[in-house]
Amino acid sequence: MGFAVVIAFLALFMLGFPVVYAILLPSIAYVLIEGLPLGLLAQRITYALDSFPLVAVPLFIFVGNLMNLSGITDRIFRFAFTLVGRIPGGLAQVNVFGSLIFSGMSGAALADIGGLGRIEIDAMKKRGFDPSFAGAVTAASATLGPIFPPSIPLIVYGSVTSVSIVQLLVAGIMPALVCTLMLMLTVLIVAIRHNHPRADHWPTPGQVLRDFLPALPAIVAPALMIAGMTFGAFTPTEAAAMTAVYVIVISAVVYRELSVEHLWNSALLTARSSSAILIIVAAAALFGWILAVEQVPQTFAAALLTLSKDPLVLLIIANLVFFIAGMFLDSTTATLLLVPIIAPPLVLAGVNPVQLGIVTIFNLMIGLLTPPMGLSLFLVSDIAKVSIRQLLRALLPFYIPLLSTLAILTFAKDFTLWLPRLIAQ
Repeated sequence: MGFAVVIAFLALFMLGFPVVYAILLPSIAYVLIEGLPLGLLAQRITYALDSFPLVAVPLFIFVGNLMNLSGITDRIFRFAFTLVGRIPGGLAQVNVFGSLIFSGMSGAALADIGGLGRIEIDAMKKRGFDPSFAGAVTAASATLGPIFPPSIPLIVYGSVTSVSIVQLLVAGIMPALVCTLMLMLTVLIVAIRHNHPRADHWPTPGQVLRDFLPALPAIVAPALMIAGMTFGAFTPTEAAAMTAVYVIVISAVVYRELSVEHLWNSALLTARSSSAILIIVAAAALFGWILAVEQVPQTFAAALLTLSKDPLVLLIIANLVFFIAGMFLDSTTATLLLVPIIAPPLVLAGVNPVQLGIVTIFNLMIGLLTPPMGLSLFLVSDIAKVSIRQLLRALLPFYIPLLSTLAILTFAKDFTLWLPRLIAQ
């Protein structure tokens, strides 16, 4: 019955059912066929949402929305342009560097695209950049948000696997920085080849300081949050709450641009986005319980371990599974459905669960850029006003740094784990 539920989910999904219905309908049918009490449905769904770590999800979504509406993204963009706008590629370099800064407060790829990305694309188009290239840079750089702390997908992964969320967030720092450097190098090469525009002159120290000070409160937020979690001052969920309060305070007191309307609109957007994520969490919890009862994970683990017991080989297989899953499913759904099945045999074989978490989420983020269901592609295509085909053509050079980062995460275990170990010491 467990495998019948899985097959039914895949069939409904391929037929075009919304993913929540594709998960819930087979699960409800299982409960009815097995003669289980209907109260079980409410019990499993309620139990899934009664999770303290998951409270961080709407809080970080609220932070991203508030930043977009209160002018913080504009200050981040201005500072990034002053600092790196003269490098070949100009605003394209600003796009990548700005995404790294913005991700330190939003933790989500789509929030980056919808907020800072919209500003960046418009600015690049006005300076003469091809709209498809502007969209490609925005989509590629948005992958930094879900691996640089705070990261909503890593929080979801940690809540599913019971792996330390603090270790996961810290482990994402170095991969995000390395990926940023490789993306900027790619932009540099493409810009030199196509003679893309850039700033007229290098900034003076006074200009850097002038634009750095307004952006400083937003820049220091990730450092304060990581330090607080590392030294035990607060949990990741409490860090999300502190970040939300921090953004409200600097918007109201420092920038003086916060209004009741901003708070209300941010709250509405957060409610909509959080509902979309948490209803999937609830449905997937019921689905996962059925698979656990039917011992599907154990069966899959036994089958996977017959292929190989080498941790590296199994991690490469997991890469392929999550990469393909990312083409069709959003990161939350893929994490909730696949991680409970795939993670146990890999951890049993010796794969570090923190490394697996970073590899999993980064694979799913690349999936956001990959047809047929890459959500980033459709959002960026709409903002940049270009076709998916044009956007994919412009994205081709950026798959190189993204896949190179993924290879480092897969084959260099110590690269992912050395910073969490260093802090733990």
